[in-house]
Amino acid sequence: MSYRTTRSLPTVTLDDVRGAQKMLIGVARVTPMEGSRHLSRLIGAPVHLKCENLQRTGSFKLRGAYVRIAGLLPEERAAGVVAASAGNHAQGVALASSLLGVRSTVFMPVGAPLPKVAATRDYGADVRLEGQVVDETLAAAQEYARDTGAVFIHPFDHPDIIAGQGTVGLEVLEQCPEVRTLLVGVGGGGLAAGIAVAVKALRPDVRVIGVQAQGAAAYPPSLAAGRPVTVDAPVTMADGIKVGRPGDVPFALVRDLVDDVVTVAEDDLSSALLLCLERAKMVVEPAGASPVAALLSRPRAFEGPVVALLSGGNVDPLLMQRVLRHGMAAAGRFLSLRLRLTDRPGALATLLGVLTVADANVLDVSHVRTDPRLGLTEVEVELHLETKGPEHCVEVSAALRDAGYVIIG
Repeated sequence: MSYRTTRSLPTVTLDDVRGAQKMLIGVARVTPMEGSRHLSRLIGAPVHLKCENLQRTGSFKLRGAYVRIAGLLPEERAAGVVAASAGNHAQGVALASSLLGVRSTVFMPVGAPLPKVAATRDYGADVRLEGQVVDETLAAAQEYARDTGAVFIHPFDHPDIIAGQGTVGLEVLEQCPEVRTLLVGVGGGGLAAGIAVAVKALRPDVRVIGVQAQGAAAYPPSLAAGRPVTVDAPVTMADGIKVGRPGDVPFALVRDLVDDVVTVAEDDLSSALLLCLERAKMVVEPAGASPVAALLSRPRAFEGPVVALLSGGNVDPLLMQRVLRHGMAAAGRFLSLRLRLTDRPGALATLLGVLTVADANVLDVSHVRTDPRLGLTEVEVELHLETKGPEHCVEVSAALRDAGYVIIG
């Protein structure tokens, strides 16, 4: 593709996104748009979910990766490609390379989730585990590119990548022409930039809102400074948007075209993931749930109809387990407490009887008998309970106190 250049940086146009859309016919799925009655009631306007978690490889990343690799010169294809990623980009590059007959090498952190490593290998990549953190993995991939001549495929800072991701925006306008607000998760900015290019060219009245995790929010300070700035040691469960610095190419587009960038807390992310699973029957990773988190935390802030982009569904099962428990706690449906009992036969059964009457579901019970804080005839019990919500948590605690138990934590 050919690109306009602004301020010495290449930029992306609607024609580029339309060209990418043609290139992706038969490669990327046109993912479905699903309505959400629960979210619609919450914000008082129609809410639709754009389900890129159902895309091939489980995220939108295939779109940009395919367009980027398909645009390589024959001699570049012959040299192969290399990428660095902990998950979604890795799988997108692996599948795109296989479809195009290009050799791919993907560097992943040593601690990358095993299902993502296995999936990347299954899509045809030579996977190499290097580095404890993504920055070390990235350095290893770039060194490999220098040594071998392989083309480094950046996850977001290239116009081909942005044009490919922008095809999501074209689909949104086709599937929901009445949309007034489009919410999209933001890491490096490639997805938000591409979508904004397409949407603003065709429907400038539609508000495009980026969503970042509070612990990895590089765009708000970057937009304030007028240039990309780095957030040191970003921390969030949403690894798909855990990026410390915006890309140069997407930053310029986000600055000029995206209406606002908001942030969400970790509690909002876990609650959103739980809502997607329970109410929408969608397996979504925390980054993919970030637009839903924005709706939960600001239910009256966005004009409807709203489209929330579920950008990916590649969540590690162990992380899913932790996040769901965290989401239940944030929603007031999970109660942890400690109390002391007299260490005698039947004491635990009596306690469980109180909880049964209070209609609390016991998930886990643990005993501590060897603690210097305990009396000779005491035992400490830690309980993990599933409840019906914040009011039920209060009722369960009150029932225990009424039965004579002292809650110590």
